Amino acid sequence: MKVVKFGGSSLATGQQVNKVINIIQADSDRQVVVTSAPGKRFDKDIKVTDLLIQYATQVQQGADFQATVTAISQRYQEISDYFQLPDDTLTLINKKLAALATTKFADDEHLLAAFKAHGELLNAILIAAVLNHQGIPAKFVDPRVAGILVTGHPNDADVLSSTYANLAQIKPHNARLVFPGFFGYTPDGDIYTFARGGSDITGSILSRGMNADLYENFTDVDAIYAANNHVVDHPAIIQKMSYREMRELSYAGFSVFQDEAIIPAVQGQIPVNVKNTNNPSAPGTLIVPSQFVFNPATPITGIASSRRFSALYLHRYLLNKEVGFTLKLLQIFKRYNISYDHMPTGIDDLTVIFDRSKLDNATIKALCNDVHKTLDPDYLEWIDDYAIIMVVGEGIAHNIDTISKVIDALTQNNIAIHMINQGASQISIMLGVQSKDADNAVRYIYQTFFQPSEVTNS
Repeated sequence: MKVVKFGGSSLATGQQVNKVINIIQADSDRQVVVTSAPGKRFDKDIKVTDLLIQYATQVQQGADFQATVTAISQRYQEISDYFQLPDDTLTLINKKLAALATTKFADDEHLLAAFKAHGELLNAILIAAVLNHQGIPAKFVDPRVAGILVTGHPNDADVLSSTYANLAQIKPHNARLVFPGFFGYTPDGDIYTFARGGSDITGSILSRGMNADLYENFTDVDAIYAANNHVVDHPAIIQKMSYREMRELSYAGFSVFQDEAIIPAVQGQIPVNVKNTNNPSAPGTLIVPSQFVFNPATPITGIASSRRFSALYLHRYLLNKEVGFTLKLLQIFKRYNISYDHMPTGIDDLTVIFDRSKLDNATIKALCNDVHKTLDPDYLEWIDDYAIIMVVGEGIAHNIDTISKVIDALTQNNIAIHMINQGASQISIMLGVQSKDADNAVRYIYQTFFQPSEVTNS
């Protein structure tokens, strides 16, 4: 049995939904379907989820929301009209949309979560109706009935372990099961949404809970590439990679998956196949548990970069001799409720790397003042001009010259390396460079390990 998830671009129009129907029908093992909300139909279009957030804001502010509700309804109407569905499905959708405005919620966060979740909820109802209308037996499955239980924050949910036992009781039998992605229910019956990669997470949860043979994630790209195709021209396709490689690359900017989205599938040891709705015959990229890993053709599987990082650099003579120095620094971070990503050190130097997107300027200023006052370093600098390059591959641990080739690729092209660290997993090499050098760093490393003719400098 396969769990198959379709992204928002795959479900944006009737024509796209028709491709989805053909994909489902082409493989009888595709028994569990996960829907996203309808995405953009063209560049300047508005996603249904964004319209629902607008609707929620208007309700909170007591503003007129009718035009927004109409715009949302029209998105589902267009798909319904494409398949000439009977009116009862759209009538149900419009009833649920209207009911949101009069439903009482505990607070604005609970309201926002419930409104956002309806993009997926209503689309799952619609897709189930389309499948049945096309002669493919299907059943809409409410996450509450299925037992997808969550906790945490209304807009940052964590799945409860009891969910997996609940899902294990569900069998597709003779009908496709259509689940809305992106949300679950608390034990008290409130809707909570997942913060990042919502529908991907739902597909991952279902794959683990229902012990799927494969989790197919359909997007709008043929596969995962060895490098960003906006940086490297026509990069190589990754045919197969490990979960560990996927996590390392996602962390540094690979956008096919949020790095946390497939954790349930990882825990359940379920292979994941990334495929293209618009080219379903392409094999895509298979993401497998590490113990199933192949002999990689090259030591490097992929290269990713991200400019979202900043660094705090400290210099203090005899730092390595001072007992408790790092403890004091970590206690400062705790006071500000911030986490750090990496902390490479030397005998007199220490660099702490942060995810800049999680910090504001006021916090940074206060943090630096506190560090200066508490630790009295000889030199302290906050560095915003920082990018991380991740070079990832299961083959790195088995090729002793990989790190030297990476360093040579940069130094021979006058790119300064501010930090280098080989991860404890032994499958990644992390480099810190100036933001302006990030793209060229990726190009030169790619050129070293893949096909030079495919690399262009800008």
